[in-house]
Amino acid sequence: MTMTAPLSKQDRLNASLTTLRTSMPELRGALVATVDGLPIAKSMSDGTDANRVAAMAATALGLGKRINDTLGSGELTDMSVSGMGGQVYIYAAGNKGVLAVVTPPGMNLGLLHMEARDTAQAVASIL
Repeated sequence: MTMTAPLSKQDRLNASLTTLRTSMPELRGALVATVDGLPIAKSMSDGTDANRVAAMAATALGLGKRINDTLGSGELTDMSVSGMGGQVYIYAAGNKGVLAVVTPPGMNLGLLHMEARDTAQAVASIL
């Protein structure tokens, strides 16, 4: 009987991103970072600087949480930044992580939110 070692946290985070990218191949990228802005898993289509994206996603998440607190909107689940060439959706992944998803314009947002929120929950349970 062969025993396999349990997957590391890193492997499980990478598997979560792979599942997301497989279910939505049009995504330009996905990244998991700590709330301190350190990248811990990434799956990007181009040469995007993961360190910068992680830092900005964590900063945006912190700002979004403060806005929600100020407005009494409850716990932040997600937020977005949109441009002419695409969007970045930022999802809270528990208290320790953030999931950033880069999309092209015209994305099916219902499907994106369903898949990405599931991924953010998986990330939160891993962290």
